[in-house]
Amino acid sequence: MELSAVLTPAPEGGYVAFNPETGTTSQGETVEHALLNLREATALYLEEFPLRDVGRPLLTSFQLPERA
Repeated sequence: MELSAVLTPAPEGGYVAFNPETGTTSQGETVEHALLNLREATALYLEEFPLRDVGRPLLTSFQLPERA
């Protein structure tokens, strides 16, 4: 099963990893560690709450006007 991961730098260092299909979140000191932890958290979540086929999320970006 292929799922998505969104990683953002954590203020205290390392990365926060989020899976939009399930809402699971984890963290790690490196991208690899954050993904490993997210994979484990998501697998545990899916054991309890099987995922219906909802398609892949669309990731995009947007800009806000700068404040004067």
